[in-house]
Amino acid sequence: MTSTPAPRAHAHDGLILAIACVAQFMVVLDVSIVNVALPSIQRDLHMTGSGSLWVVNAYTLTFAGFLLLGGRAADLLGRRAVFLAGLAIFTLASIGAGLAQSETQLIVARAIQGFGGAILSPATLTIIVTTFSGAALPKAIGAWSAVAGAGGAFGSVLGGILVGELSWRWVFFINVPIGILGAIAAVAYLHELRNREAQHRLDIFGAGLVTVGLFSLVYGIINTQKVVNGHPLGWGATSTLEWMLFGGVLLVGFVFWELKVATNPLVPFRVFKSRSLTIADLVMFLIGGAFFSMWYFLTFYLQEVHGYDALKAGFAFLPMAVAIIIGAQLSSRLVTKVGVRSLVFVGTVLATLGFLWLALLSPTSPYLFHVIPAAITCALAMGLLFTPLATAATADIDRREAGLASALLNTARQVGGSLGLAVLATVATSVTTAALLHAPSPGESHQAHYFHAVTRGYDVAFAISALFTAAAFALAWLIPTGAGRHATAGAPPVAVAE
Repeated sequence: MTSTPAPRAHAHDGLILAIACVAQFMVVLDVSIVNVALPSIQRDLHMTGSGSLWVVNAYTLTFAGFLLLGGRAADLLGRRAVFLAGLAIFTLASIGAGLAQSETQLIVARAIQGFGGAILSPATLTIIVTTFSGAALPKAIGAWSAVAGAGGAFGSVLGGILVGELSWRWVFFINVPIGILGAIAAVAYLHELRNREAQHRLDIFGAGLVTVGLFSLVYGIINTQKVVNGHPLGWGATSTLEWMLFGGVLLVGFVFWELKVATNPLVPFRVFKSRSLTIADLVMFLIGGAFFSMWYFLTFYLQEVHGYDALKAGFAFLPMAVAIIIGAQLSSRLVTKVGVRSLVFVGTVLATLGFLWLALLSPTSPYLFHVIPAAITCALAMGLLFTPLATAATADIDRREAGLASALLNTARQVGGSLGLAVLATVATSVTTAALLHAPSPGESHQAHYFHAVTRGYDVAFAISALFTAAAFALAWLIPTGAGRHATAGAPPVAVAE
């Protein structure tokens, strides 16, 4: 890489880390902060049930689909330029979502938000990987991981406060001042870095193939939950199979295009020669499927079965957010001492135990002595896993392609989460429906019978989540024992080019 060093004396590394972490927090926060506002949005905009679902899915699907493009853009076009572009798109889309007067306007704004987040998120990790080196790198990744993990948990709390004290529109407007301040700080303190040897052309066609392919595949999974004549369509429905087949064909076409046709591929498949990157992505795919589902099912368990209102349920997640932060900070300090693979072992074992504990929930399980201890176990595991997986994913990759590596890891998490949630929600619904077909026990009220059936569905979903994390533990044995060694051994930082 040809580069010209630029002085950064006026920009403290801690400030650069803060710029990256705040932006990442905003992106992750927006996935969860909307959930608690959905009932208010539905009433105000007279939305249908499927419309409410797409308020969430429009964001997550475009976010997952465009992450690869965002990561590649950060490497080729420059970390600051891409960071600012993603921040601008995300902030403007947030304004549009907050001002939306119809279901269609809101869904479109959410999709644009997801696109902006997909451009912004990989740029934040690229900034960290290209700024820090040696022992400082895992600590910086640990801070970024803690922020990313806690954003999801704090979103429920903040969303409840904003909806209760102001209105649902403020779950979107809250991004505006953060985006403006982030842009000012980036312009003032963040210097540019790009791969000047690379041709500044992006594989737009490849991005389209993978994005539409993922969208179709995930939509096909979600379609299994669509209720027709009182019954979910299920996996064998014609429309479900058509969407999944279409998505599969496009994804196969994407691989062919990247390997045989594209002159500047979106994903240079040579990066998968790194066993560390490949295994980290597979482990993150499984972890995403388990943990995305955990937030979803616990939210409904607390509100539907225990009768919590949205604000109380949001605050019930606070201990989990703290556990994630503690886990991430412990992980960043331990990774240089015990290694990446050991931490992944510990994290996946804790996660498996936590999910098995959650699989024992009953409608009367006490929050203090069952729900939150099990959930904290899972949350601590989540915090422990982020840093070693991010380190493994970028350890053997040229730093000029750090954005691509981070985008692949994030894509694995988002796609795993979307697919996992769809599958587990379908299973939980099927179990609940089957349980409701049985008559209540003698002396059992219809409400108690319903709560037992719903909880049984959640228990099965948590048990399957435990299988996901157990499979991640098995895969972790394939992580090279030396993964991340040079990331913590004082490797010099990449030169910054203005």
